[in-house]
Amino acid sequence: MQTIRVWDLPTRLFHWLLATAVVGLVITANIGGNWMNWHLRLGYAVLALLLFRVVWGFVGGHWSRFGNFLYPPSALVAYVRGTAKPEHRVGHTPLGALSVFALLLVLMAQVGTGLISDDEIAFFGPLVRFVSADTVSAATSYHKNIGKFIVIALVVLHVAAILFYKWFKKEGLVRPMVLGDKQVDAGVVVPRARDSSASRWLALALLAVCGGAVAWLVRLGHAF
Repeated sequence: MQTIRVWDLPTRLFHWLLATAVVGLVITANIGGNWMNWHLRLGYAVLALLLFRVVWGFVGGHWSRFGNFLYPPSALVAYVRGTAKPEHRVGHTPLGALSVFALLLVLMAQVGTGLISDDEIAFFGPLVRFVSADTVSAATSYHKNIGKFIVIALVVLHVAAILFYKWFKKEGLVRPMVLGDKQVDAGVVVPRARDSSASRWLALALLAVCGGAVAWLVRLGHAF
């Protein structure tokens, strides 16, 4: 076996920060009351993280780039049959890639509808004033019902997949996402993820820009 760097630090931090924020969003939404202030803050944080991940999907480490885990249907079929190429088992697998893209899209939809939602009590998204009442109503309904349950379902499925790999396939997925390194067969020639100081500073700068963009968006909604 050989040990290689698969997940760069920015990708790992994104993963755990996003997981923590999503759990916080679900909890604060169910508690309600003044906790909705934190729900809004966590929603803005998730939006900033998602924007960062989209950009990092093009300039990040090898295994974090979308182009390196955007598989054709044939690769997915081969993986399910157990005949996948060795390099398709290093980073996001063809099945894992579907989970990643699904989570990103669903969370984007959830955050997006949250920006134009109104509970008609005390809390509303910063962009409510820019859309029609019918749009606000539809977005609020999706955000509070369908979207929330889809997010919970995908999170549960994600955790179930981790446990399945751990118990039945004897492959730990958590440790590599914590430490960044993964053991692969010595005969498999695969690139190592770039995880230098320069790339980490770049990630920090990108996150700051994404955070600034979200802050600008929020201020825009309160400027009228």
